Amino acid sequence: MDREFIAERQKGLQNYLNVITTNHILSNCELVKKFLDPNNYSANYTEIALQQVSMFFRSEPKWEVVEPLKDIGWRIRKKYFLMKIKNQPKERLVLSWADLGPDKYLSDKDFQCLIKLLPSCLHPYIYRVTFATANESSALLIRMFNEKGTLKDLIYKAKPKDPFLKKYCNPKKIQGLELQQIKTYGRQILEVLKFLHDKGFPYGHLHASNVMLDGDTCRLLDLENSLLGLPSFYRPYFTQFRKINTLESVDVHCFGHLLYEMTYGRPPDSVPVHSFPPAPSMAVVAVLESTLSCEACKNGMPTTSRLLQMPLFSDVLLTTSEKPQFKIPTKLKEALRIAKESVEKRLIEEQKQIHQHRRLTRAQSHHGSEEERKKRKILARKKSKRSAIENSEEHSTKYSNSNNSAGSGASSPLTPSSPTPPSTAEHAPF
Repeated sequence: MDREFIAERQKGLQNYLNVITTNHILSNCELVKKFLDPNNYSANYTEIALQQVSMFFRSEPKWEVVEPLKDIGWRIRKKYFLMKIKNQPKERLVLSWADLGPDKYLSDKDFQCLIKLLPSCLHPYIYRVTFATANESSALLIRMFNEKGTLKDLIYKAKPKDPFLKKYCNPKKIQGLELQQIKTYGRQILEVLKFLHDKGFPYGHLHASNVMLDGDTCRLLDLENSLLGLPSFYRPYFTQFRKINTLESVDVHCFGHLLYEMTYGRPPDSVPVHSFPPAPSMAVVAVLESTLSCEACKNGMPTTSRLLQMPLFSDVLLTTSEKPQFKIPTKLKEALRIAKESVEKRLIEEQKQIHQHRRLTRAQSHHGSEEERKKRKILARKKSKRSAIENSEEHSTKYSNSNNSAGSGASSPLTPSSPTPPSTAEHAPF
């Protein structure tokens, strides 16, 4: 219990926590959140998910759970189950269940209608939803299980069913994709983002785990996340930059993260990126600079249309013949527009708070720094010296003036003397 030892241990533990909380994957881990904030993370979300899924199966008896897919995703409040249809026992599907997030601004009725609309969305670069339903507090979706896994599984050479931490936190080998893969996958992802932006459908959840690989085709996952109001995987990054303040610019910034990961086989150490490592082509670096550099984060993101015109993607030939279909009724489009504005308003407010906090912290650390204290001491000394010199000069001037007037015989005008204040020492309380 030695005081110095405890102080040293406390410092060491703080450094340990700082390392964990600055690691993007570890900081989102349930164990870390439960340790740092037990009051808000005390619920057993697997139990809650099972209850909701069981209630669903009562009304839909054709589905059957094969096994829970434990921790395959990064979200604490989103759970996955491997499924099968009773009369097609060999087919495997994945059920995902999630409750509402802080950005759910749709009315319950509009929310449920939009969730049920998702299976009707047909696009060559969107992963098909087999079944979707929702109640006032959560949503449940079923998709086909893909043995190959996601784009992130390809980059990290991981098994899709393994836990998220095991798959991506400490890869054995770091290696980016081939240039042609980067070009093709990048073009496909930009095409689907542009499609959603043109439809007025907010996404905001692009990252390598939300891109399913189907042969040489990328298909976007989890369109429901924005309807549920869930926070984005990259939110801790783009909340730092006030120019990334629309869901379209969020998608473009997230695309920058994804392109970096495809190119170098790992996420960037920090954002903004000050200098990029050698890449398979300067055309890749040009796109990365437009989305992740200091200048881009300070001045704002390009549009998806602008990125599609850049040399890296403009010459990619897309071979799909499938015609996109996603009909959203006018009333629901308006509801989406209003919800999108509310999400962006909250983002801008959060960015403002972070900016103010950063300014305050910077001012405090500058004021409290050793160098600044030394400067203030030197200034104080100089000031006291200056005032001492001024006082002595004033005193000597008065003295020489009185001598001059006495010596010349001139009489100085009489001035009434001010009364001497009573001595405070006499009346000072003991």
